[in-house]
Amino acid sequence: MDLFDGIARLFDSAQQGLFEAVVQPLLFGLGLGNLLEDGFRATGWLLVGLLQLLLLLTVFRALERWRPVEPLQDRGAVRVDVLYTLIHRLGLFRLVMFFSLVPLFDGAIGTLRVWGMPTWSLDDLWPGVTDLALVSFMLYLLLFDAVDYALHRAQHRFGWWWQLHALHHSQRQMTLWSDNRNHLLDDVLRDAVFVAVALVAGVPPAQFIAVVACTQLFESLSHANVRLSFGPVLGRLLVSPRYHRLHHAIGIGHESSGPGTLGGHNLAVLFPLWDMLFGTARFDDRYEPTGLRDQVEQGRDYGRGFWGQQWLGLKRLFGRAGAA
Repeated sequence: MDLFDGIARLFDSAQQGLFEAVVQPLLFGLGLGNLLEDGFRATGWLLVGLLQLLLLLTVFRALERWRPVEPLQDRGAVRVDVLYTLIHRLGLFRLVMFFSLVPLFDGAIGTLRVWGMPTWSLDDLWPGVTDLALVSFMLYLLLFDAVDYALHRAQHRFGWWWQLHALHHSQRQMTLWSDNRNHLLDDVLRDAVFVAVALVAGVPPAQFIAVVACTQLFESLSHANVRLSFGPVLGRLLVSPRYHRLHHAIGIGHESSGPGTLGGHNLAVLFPLWDMLFGTARFDDRYEPTGLRDQVEQGRDYGRGFWGQQWLGLKRLFGRAGAA
């Protein structure tokens, strides 16, 4: 049994214990005994979220105190980002997705299978090698990171999608909490693609949870308010806080060839490989102010609170939100 299998078994035991002690009695008490299987899956997401929050509050927060890029000036804006993080990491957003989009996708995939769509899985790619949990995990991580890069380029390329994604870039003070600062509709679109890819590729539920958890942790680190680079070699293998901060830099991260031109640089989520392959990588050794050009130069309002940010995102999407 390798280390990955050992960790997986430990997680399974913790998930089973939490489910039997808390979730199962709660479901029976609410008269929802028919949802036990779904509740067990949700317990996995909850446990992952709790473990992530523990790391954020200890290790990542210690890094921010160690070498911050800048002092926090607006803690109220950061508290809103904390709310976004809790909604996503504790599984509330995925719970809504599960009861809305997942049944639709399951039905669609089931229909396609009845019509003869072949069953396929990355685990079958290299028999005897991909049977190892760590190997298949890395393959799925590469697959979803490639999809993530493509989606991120689309968010920065298509004007209508950028109107939603711009909320993520409107944070002037990046911290470990900034990753989940997204418009909910933006998240629905992105997660819908990931669910579809997972179903088509036959990703096992445990592997899917592991891939998502790993990606989320790296994204929290890459958004952290810390002067941290991974050096000339590792920095080209993994996205560092310095590398990703350039993606949020005013006039660099969301523009390609001057003011108002959508595009940007350093769009990779985990592996700079994709930026290097498609010409969007920048490895500048600097830490720039973050935010949006129209926010800084024209005073455009992106909202202070959660609901205000969501509402203004919809107004931008439908072309009814101008500069303040």
